[in-house]
Amino acid sequence: MTEDATVVVAGGGLAGLVASRHLAEAGVDVTLYEREGTVGGRVRTHREGGFVFDRGFQVLFTSYPAARRELDFGTLDLRRFTPGACIARPGERSILSDPLRDFGALTESLFNREVTVRDKLLTLKLRRELAKRSREEIFAGPDASIGRYLREYGFSEGFIEHFAAPFYGGITLDRSLSTSKRVFEYTFRALSNGAIAVPATGMGAIPRQLADRAEAAGATVETDSEVESVDRTGDGVTAALDGESVDADAVVVATDPRSARDLTGIESVPTDARGCVTQYYAYPAAKRIDAGKRLILNAAGEDPNHVVDLSAVAPEYSPDDTTLLSVTFLGERAESDGELADLTHEALASWYPEHSFADLELVRTERVPFAQFRQPPGFRESLPGVRTPEGPVYLAGDYTGWSSINAAMESGRRAAEAAIDDLQVRP
Repeated sequence: MTEDATVVVAGGGLAGLVASRHLAEAGVDVTLYEREGTVGGRVRTHREGGFVFDRGFQVLFTSYPAARRELDFGTLDLRRFTPGACIARPGERSILSDPLRDFGALTESLFNREVTVRDKLLTLKLRRELAKRSREEIFAGPDASIGRYLREYGFSEGFIEHFAAPFYGGITLDRSLSTSKRVFEYTFRALSNGAIAVPATGMGAIPRQLADRAEAAGATVETDSEVESVDRTGDGVTAALDGESVDADAVVVATDPRSARDLTGIESVPTDARGCVTQYYAYPAAKRIDAGKRLILNAAGEDPNHVVDLSAVAPEYSPDDTTLLSVTFLGERAESDGELADLTHEALASWYPEHSFADLELVRTERVPFAQFRQPPGFRESLPGVRTPEGPVYLAGDYTGWSSINAAMESGRRAAEAAIDDLQVRP
């Protein structure tokens, strides 16, 4: 047993915060170093002018096991979306929802012409099948792209192009549906078992809560401090940061993927990125569009992929007399903010010809070049594990599982448990 074990955690994203909490609860002397002024990694929120701006369009799946284990949903004061989506094309909008959870939209969904009756029956069949499968079963076995999987299952091209492509384009940032079917199956099951939601004060409330819990357990969280290198020294590790060296019994590397590869030398850390651009628009609340708390999917083109009336979901995101629209474009876009705004105006005007969008005001643009790592079929076979680095160095990040909030938090717990076990710490 290691007496007074010390562990350095590099990175204050969700994985690092969860790892710090579990290490501290086991009695480890743990210090987390985050290079930014606040914790959160890719999950951050900016407030300005009465608005709440998340770093890109982000949501929490309430059925994620790690989220339910690590977070207090009541304290987060979640605001939930309505299941399903509004499918939009020039001059036409229609609702496609989950009739088992959204009875108010039952008639609209049954008569939705964007998909066939067979598609609707297949959706219910797939829901029943996936409900019986464990996480391990979903992520094991032969793999294929989402597009191939849906076609082989029997879904129509209309369902795939008009619903699946924009909806899962928003989840995987890959409208081509070339992402692994395992991601589709897991998230489809998660959506069937729970809701998607945002905290009333923004997604940044999630890392703030995790940091509070880690510090309450005894962890030290230091911001504006970057771990620049990690060197194994005998039975321990030395972390260099800000011109000084910190000796520890172990280090948990919980940085972004590219920094994790640099710190550990592990080439299997995935660094091929999928990015997106999310723009926020202020619009008079009196003229609110009629999609309610649903995503609006672009069935006729890719620009933008989807739109959300965030104020309908979470009124706290904007002043009382204003609604906040979130508009997401996939990929790293070369267009200027103004050029993307023109595309947004054009799309909204075509979907809602009865509205005037002359007073739609662009208030913020979030460009996120590395929102997820690419997840083609078979991607999990090449990912590193939490123990991949040699010596008392551990990886914690969604890149040890799959690109999601759930995998990030799960990896933090597993990295902490590995360090506790190897250091022979008795909780």
